[in-house]
Amino acid sequence: MNMQNGAINTKSAVHMYDRLLNLASSALAEKEFKQESASFWEEPYKQASAWRPCADKKLPTSLAGRYDENNGYILVSANGGLNQQRVAICNAVVVASLLNATLVLPRFLYSNVWKDPSQFGDIYQEKHFMKIMKDEVDIVKDLPPDLKSIDIEAIGSLITDADLVKEAKPVDYIRTVLPLLLRNRVVHFLGFGNRLGFDPFPSELQKLRCKCNFHALKFVPKIQQVGSLLVRRIRKHNAARSTLDKQLLGNFKSRVPPKGRDVASNGPSKYLALHLRFEVDMVAYSLCEFGGGETERKELQAYRELHFPLLIKRLKNSKQVSPKELRKLGRCPLTPEEAGLVLAGLGFKRGTYIYLAGSHIYGGKSRMNSFTSLYPNLVTKETLLTPTELAPFQNFSSQLAALDFIACATADVFAMTDSGSQLSSLVSGFRTYYGGGNAPTLRPNKKRLAAILSESDTIEWNSFEDRVKKMIEEGQRARVRGFGRSIYRQPRCPQCMCKIH
Repeated sequence: MNMQNGAINTKSAVHMYDRLLNLASSALAEKEFKQESASFWEEPYKQASAWRPCADKKLPTSLAGRYDENNGYILVSANGGLNQQRVAICNAVVVASLLNATLVLPRFLYSNVWKDPSQFGDIYQEKHFMKIMKDEVDIVKDLPPDLKSIDIEAIGSLITDADLVKEAKPVDYIRTVLPLLLRNRVVHFLGFGNRLGFDPFPSELQKLRCKCNFHALKFVPKIQQVGSLLVRRIRKHNAARSTLDKQLLGNFKSRVPPKGRDVASNGPSKYLALHLRFEVDMVAYSLCEFGGGETERKELQAYRELHFPLLIKRLKNSKQVSPKELRKLGRCPLTPEEAGLVLAGLGFKRGTYIYLAGSHIYGGKSRMNSFTSLYPNLVTKETLLTPTELAPFQNFSSQLAALDFIACATADVFAMTDSGSQLSSLVSGFRTYYGGGNAPTLRPNKKRLAAILSESDTIEWNSFEDRVKKMIEEGQRARVRGFGRSIYRQPRCPQCMCKIH
């Protein structure tokens, strides 16, 4: 497993809920040889299957051919990791359409956090992207020669995140950006993180977002091929090919495995993918406590002082909320132990095959001990792929994240521990869009879970199961996208999907 083994790694196993762990372990042992009763392998609500993808339908003629009256060129240098960049690309497509501009193929900023030099063509198929969007937005690889030599900052056409409010509305772009574009023929968005809101928004432009995210952005064959290899090994080569497979793996979805280590072996074809957000940066920033006592408190404070000086400054000038209160409010990342207890409460058997997505787990193997004691069949891309197969992706965190995206999106069940995560949001949206009502996603409500776990010393296992199941079922309702909600995460709406009556 991809665990952290550096200085921040508690030596002895850390448990917060010993009594509940023992109850969970006994319950799993009791169910081991019984027929699986967990209904969470399936979508609980039939309404989910009533929605079908339709963002690729031809858009109104009002958008078609608009770039004949071209106002100039838009450059975008997107920040963040794979999933933040994906959102930025689709938002850039919408802004180009809104301003009647030509979009230059987006570039990705190098980050000291991600340390990944990958560009658009290293992750996504350029020709496919340009072809799918060509009827609505003109997209080119480079600026024309006469604009290439211009100092964009000197002419005032450099637009940073400081120049646009978060969740900016279309009118903000027309007022702020369009005059610059008309005057200078080019504008450059530097960063472009979260700088386009979701509502109020013209319906045809909202549809463009969906077309871009769900149809235009295809991973390059290199990623599809290794992604296909990864999924085949998880499934033991014994699973039906779904629409999700087709969309994410392209021509590699039905390749026959080579002889040798890829020959089908006995084992489950179903698997659950878990995105466990418990990296040291998230843990430290949360200001919560996770049962590691004084050693943990000192480690996390030292990490905050080194990596989050602005947070430290803010804490000095404001009243701090106690770790206990933060947990009660549902603001603490779920620990591996809590994630394991939720899965046990839902009735997943001990032998469930689980793919773990994400980065280094804070506390390493000692922190994962409680999880693996309940669910030992835990795999990652690092354990399923050989060093030779992984070598082309090393030092390219976004390309590695793309493999996690594929494994999570094509899973029989996807479980997240933090609904605010971009990966979890985009994966769950992808599963809603292409899953046909057969791709369940599990979203714990951290506030409700904290209330349940606060009774860990007294609650009976049957009661724990009932309350956890109700919590998850509530998050699985086939809701239509609410006002202001991300269309990438919640595509059930007329601008993105069609409802069959």
